Amino acid sequence: MFRNLLSRLFSEEATDTKLSTQDAEVAIAALLVRLARADDHYGKAEKTRIDLILANRRNLDPEDAAEQRAAAEMIEAEAPDTVRFTRLIKDRIPLDVRTGVIEALWSVAYADGRRSAHEDSFVRLISGLLGVTDVDSGIARQKVLKDLGINEK
Repeated sequence: MFRNLLSRLFSEEATDTKLSTQDAEVAIAALLVRLARADDHYGKAEKTRIDLILANRRNLDPEDAAEQRAAAEMIEAEAPDTVRFTRLIKDRIPLDVRTGVIEALWSVAYADGRRSAHEDSFVRLISGLLGVTDVDSGIARQKVLKDLGINEK
């Protein structure tokens, strides 16, 4: 399953084809995992947040969400550099969905209740690579902070 998805994501023939909904969601999940691992502190809070995001995005039960996250962890570990990975997502996923991905990324970045410079810069990088403006990324971040009840000065 994982090898098939990796080949669908990164093969030359896949450039002009759309990912299936499931493939796209696993690719997004892998991006969430990549962000969570950015500061070398990939802990329970981040895994739980990713599971919650996946459950809400795909209407999954907790076990299926955790299983999808585990698949995403394997995909992320084998995916090429972030630039290539995000370019493929950008080419295959509509802008409105990519903006929602940035919101999910901010949610994972704040999962442990604190702002990490590594995660912050990584979300900003991914925003640009996915074609989401700084303004839209900032709006997504503010929405996440409000939803999480975090008052950042």
